[in-house]
Amino acid sequence: MTDTVRTVLTTCPYCGTGCGVKAEVAADGAVTISGDPDHPANFGRLCVKGAALAETLGHDGRLLHPEIAGRRVTWNAALDAVASRFAATIAEHGPDSVALYVSGQILTEDYYVANKLMKGFVGSANIDTNSRLCMASSVAGHKRAFGSDTVPGCYEDLDSADLVVLTGSNLAWCHPILYQRIAAAKAARPAMKVVNIDPRLTATDDIADLHLGLEPGSDVALFAGLLAHLEGTGHRDGDFVAAHTSGLDAALAAAASFADLDAVARATGLAPADIATFYGWFGATEKTVTVYSQGVNQSSAGTDKVNAIVNCHLLTGRIGREGMGPFSVTGQPNAMGGREVGGLANQLAAHLELDDPAHRALVQDFWGSPTIAATPGHKAVELFEAVADGRIKALWIMATNPVDSLPDADRVRAALRSCPFVVVSDVVRDTDTTALADVLLPAEAWGEKDGTVTNSERRITRQRRLVAPAGEARPDWWALAHVGRRLGWTSAFAWDRAAAVFREHAALSGHRPEIVRDFDISGFADLSDEDFATLAPFQWPRRTGEPAPDGPKRFFADGRFFTPDGRGRLIATHPRPPRAKPSPELPFWLNTGRVRDQWHTMTRTGLAPKLTGHIAEPFAEIADADAERLGIAPASLVTIANGRAAVVVRALVTDRQRPGSVFVPIHWTDRVASSARIGALIAPETDPLSGQPESKAATVAVRPFAAVWYGFALTRTVPKSIAADYWALGRIDGGTRLELAGLEAPDDWSDFAVNLFGPDVELVHFADAKAGRRRIAAVRDGAVVGLLLVAPTPVEAARDWLCQRFSAAIPAGEAAALLAARPGGAAEDPGRRVCTCYGVGANQIRKAAVRGCRSVAAIGDHLAAGTNCGSCRPEIARIVAAVWPPEAAVAAE
Repeated sequence: MTDTVRTVLTTCPYCGTGCGVKAEVAADGAVTISGDPDHPANFGRLCVKGAALAETLGHDGRLLHPEIAGRRVTWNAALDAVASRFAATIAEHGPDSVALYVSGQILTEDYYVANKLMKGFVGSANIDTNSRLCMASSVAGHKRAFGSDTVPGCYEDLDSADLVVLTGSNLAWCHPILYQRIAAAKAARPAMKVVNIDPRLTATDDIADLHLGLEPGSDVALFAGLLAHLEGTGHRDGDFVAAHTSGLDAALAAAASFADLDAVARATGLAPADIATFYGWFGATEKTVTVYSQGVNQSSAGTDKVNAIVNCHLLTGRIGREGMGPFSVTGQPNAMGGREVGGLANQLAAHLELDDPAHRALVQDFWGSPTIAATPGHKAVELFEAVADGRIKALWIMATNPVDSLPDADRVRAALRSCPFVVVSDVVRDTDTTALADVLLPAEAWGEKDGTVTNSERRITRQRRLVAPAGEARPDWWALAHVGRRLGWTSAFAWDRAAAVFREHAALSGHRPEIVRDFDISGFADLSDEDFATLAPFQWPRRTGEPAPDGPKRFFADGRFFTPDGRGRLIATHPRPPRAKPSPELPFWLNTGRVRDQWHTMTRTGLAPKLTGHIAEPFAEIADADAERLGIAPASLVTIANGRAAVVVRALVTDRQRPGSVFVPIHWTDRVASSARIGALIAPETDPLSGQPESKAATVAVRPFAAVWYGFALTRTVPKSIAADYWALGRIDGGTRLELAGLEAPDDWSDFAVNLFGPDVELVHFADAKAGRRRIAAVRDGAVVGLLLVAPTPVEAARDWLCQRFSAAIPAGEAAALLAARPGGAAEDPGRRVCTCYGVGANQIRKAAVRGCRSVAAIGDHLAAGTNCGSCRPEIARIVAAVWPPEAAVAAE
């Protein structure tokens, strides 16, 4: 390491854990990423996505310049166009005819300026965020119970809890560092219990003492039963409830029908004995943390699910103290920052209430704004419905891809096509959403941005610039501010740097302190630019004159809440199952979610070749019995359809899926797959309080996709067209990998190959006509530039080995050997990638286990697998367990 290397401390841009990142930037611009050992969210750990961040810093695929109608223009021209069109639309149709749709990917400073512009100056609350899709039910539930959107606890509570209840959260894949934190605590204190509540078995079950595979949508019944049990068995904290809560009688009355275990069992599909075990552990364990995420929030009854959980903690007084409390973990890096500045359509900045005249007056006074929105705007699903029916005529989308991520996604696409004026600020030039924009604005990407984000435990951390912005990319707050100035509000949007926006945000949080609220960081209102540059991570609140705390900050241990009477409210919750119901035509529940190594619609993680190796294409988990009944072979393709849309994905037949349900991830788009936009299948059903969509309980039909041929291909470039009925592509070192299939065989496989690999190639063929198998290598300029393997059934090949081999130049003379599709001689097939950090495959792990490695730790010692980010440890444990009987295997630490 030379003296020319700069060390920059920043924050990971993926989930809401908010891990600190240490970036070493060399003089030539090369960046090396590791975890920040001093950051209290992760203490040096990074998951595989965070560890691969350096691979995403290139300019490939970037939007580099402003564009209007596909033509490059100057920033001045683009901003003039946005401002003039918004101004004309407002003048003719009123402030509610325009809207912003923003994202938990933007920084707090961006969010603040967007909210100020819309609510305080345009005068409309038509600003919402894709965070509506992940945590709005938590916001609504917190506000009903606490009078404020407050997360009571902190990550240290996971270390000291004696019982951790995980519900609606595949923590091992979606928040891997928090999962590893719990796993480490359990290894240190084996008496600690973990309960995992999820309709399907997931990697998270590796540390679970009890799995509760409940019926979709039955969470309220389970926790209402728990409330009744706690009351009936004497676990009420009488002093706390009497002095600090309200609503107990109504909450207990609503839960009374679930006082009997058999009633809970009927509603949830769980065994009474398992319910009794869970209830018994919860009742007997004071230090209990309930961690919940999308499986709770993404529901038409999401708010009631949140309050059913919170009720149990209020009844027992287990809130705000070490090792206990309800804990919402957010899905995006700055979902919490957006909440702090009023990024949702029904919020004001600084956790103030849009429907409270005093709060509106406070904000308007501070902003000196000509108006302020007095009624909530359209929430995400409603917002695009308003675009579709013409109420919204100008829309600015920022850092998100709603054509893929929103429910009823085909209707969203049609709405944007019909919208008179669409602006998209993004990092990527070509997405399913940017294709519909009139104006494109190039935004700074992670590594170029400068500002702050807030994680799930209320910790604010700096995100710092590592490298120069690509092309003409600019901060999102900067573009918003320049539009604000062009609309006539020059002084209100006159910031020249992110630090100035942060100072204003901090000052507003403490303005008129007699109006008490939870969020207050006014202690930083006078922060200098230099101090902002070196700002260390901190938890809010941090009020003016308040010294830095010695330890973690928690809320509500003193029994003081932010409700009008100062009491925490227990809420009467009634089970409300999903509106959709399985039927003979649509017999399956469809559950959606994330995979371990990818993020949202892969515009960032898709750039990192190492992240493609674990799962390279869209898939559906389907139970063994369902697959057998429907004639679906493992690794074949299936069509999943309902009245809205159909997708084609790979069948992952497993004993870990609940019969009658399928799981499909959310990441694949029309840019990387032929038909896998899972949002198109989701109904636009929302929670009536939170507006959060029901993303976990669509109903679908599943049937085999009648492919007559399957293919696997490697190319040096991304094909311009793919003549296959099914395809999915992913980046690898040195090129692209493709999975292919067709309903009819091509007339000429040579033509097919040339179309795939490009012109001027020489083809090397091997065909087994009897078996229906064909293998083709493409050679250009003395080197192999493509490989195509075709079979009548899913192609068997050493894919990981082939991808690794293809990463380097392959002389034409080795084409025939490559067509064998497996290593020859002493070389071995590593198998499907399990450990992405060290490139270790399933076959290697299995072989090490056979040779005597009986634990995850032993595998790590032998192969290094699982010793870096730890995301693969549950999968390693399953491979070891398949070799050694459970009593002989050592559980993963």
